[in-house]
Amino acid sequence: MPRHSRLLSSLIGVLLFFSFALASAASNIATVQKVRFSQTAEKVRIVFDFNTTAPTFDAVLEKEPLRLVVDMNAGVKQGVALQTELNDPFVKGLTLEEIEPGRIRAVVDLKQTIAQNVFILRNPNRLVIDLAKVFYQKNEEVVMPGIKHLALLKSYPFGPVEAHVLKIDHDSGFKLVPMISNGEVKGLEPLSDMSARAKAIAAVNGSYFSLNGEIIGLLKLDGNIVSTPTIPRTAVGIRPDGTMFIGPAVDYQGEVALPDGQVVAINGVNRERYADEIILYNKYYGPSTESNDFGIELVVELSGVVTDITRGKTKIPPDCIVISGHGKGEAALKGVQIGDRVLVTETLGPAWDKTIHALGAGPTLVKNGNVFLNTKIENFGSDVAGGRAPRTALGLTKDGSIILAVVDGRRSGSAGLSLLELAFFMQELGAVDAMNLDGGGSSEMIINDVIVNTPSDGRERNIGDGLAVIPTGLVN
Repeated sequence: MPRHSRLLSSLIGVLLFFSFALASAASNIATVQKVRFSQTAEKVRIVFDFNTTAPTFDAVLEKEPLRLVVDMNAGVKQGVALQTELNDPFVKGLTLEEIEPGRIRAVVDLKQTIAQNVFILRNPNRLVIDLAKVFYQKNEEVVMPGIKHLALLKSYPFGPVEAHVLKIDHDSGFKLVPMISNGEVKGLEPLSDMSARAKAIAAVNGSYFSLNGEIIGLLKLDGNIVSTPTIPRTAVGIRPDGTMFIGPAVDYQGEVALPDGQVVAINGVNRERYADEIILYNKYYGPSTESNDFGIELVVELSGVVTDITRGKTKIPPDCIVISGHGKGEAALKGVQIGDRVLVTETLGPAWDKTIHALGAGPTLVKNGNVFLNTKIENFGSDVAGGRAPRTALGLTKDGSIILAVVDGRRSGSAGLSLLELAFFMQELGAVDAMNLDGGGSSEMIINDVIVNTPSDGRERNIGDGLAVIPTGLVN
């Protein structure tokens, strides 16, 4: 055979070999040949049919916008172009697109959060996305020995609800302690800053507060009354040994015994002074009383000796209190002189006087194991009691373990709960006594310096106070 004929035969052989190799490689590329849908009251199923073994994938549920993203990796070919809408209350539609050669992306746009399961089936080769409308998901992690974090996602007839629950064993070696913004009543601060300063393992928001930071309700820190309720409401009491109780509405009674024999009532602690009132300010309020000049203020050492008398905006020394009077209150205090001795007494009642810390909010949710919602008795309006919203709650189990729960709301992924639904939720978690804390955009849970829930404001809200989970050795 001539030399050129032999070369031509060899070249043809090489070309045939590469053609066969390319054909074999092409036949091994996973190609989406068909996309199928099925819908029931419980589930939506999306199936991708492949000509060969289905590829590996990564699936991520994104919250903003709410969608499930499934990336099919390495050697995948899009055999069909697809963008479709589904007539379903949970699933909006599906888009299939090539994001780069050999990789395609399926995006399932969702109207509400649903439980997803993505998996591969063989014979025939399929990638399946199951989207369950009726579901209960629970992810559990141990934060510290004796402390568990539960991330819950549950479907309700009105939509999905996402919640975060912290369970603290009674013998875990951790206590619950209130904390205030910036270490004082005046002003607001993110919960994350409070938690970091307290070196907390975990934290949630606490009681209600006004825009200037003043606490709305009872607060007691390290044996000192920091804020008093204007309306008696439910509170949690923490004893020196760390044991806790949730009790019915508490009321404050304070009085000042003056040198002339008069005994006058204290109308409140660490809040703005109104007409004819006497207000007590202590070191927790801030640097000064911030009161106006239309009154009189006595600076009193803890021993009871009056060291100064001023008209307003009085500095509060750390080892003193300030008794501030206006109108009738001023008239009662006017005869006091520097160097006189006054006697201040305060009480919250026998059980509460034995607590080292206390925090009020309300209403009661669970009492003695039964749902017990006393919204009207505690005089809550629609801003707290109305409709479904983000919620924060505190519960105690039969053995004294602590349950902290934060329920997300006001977003497509979580509808929130009403107070009654929250009460049943806490009962299901094992609480024999439970109370509502502040909610809405304030609802937040932090674990190891990480915000684990999704605050409804889209960011942390500046708040007035919170509850910290702290090792026993760091607290009184």
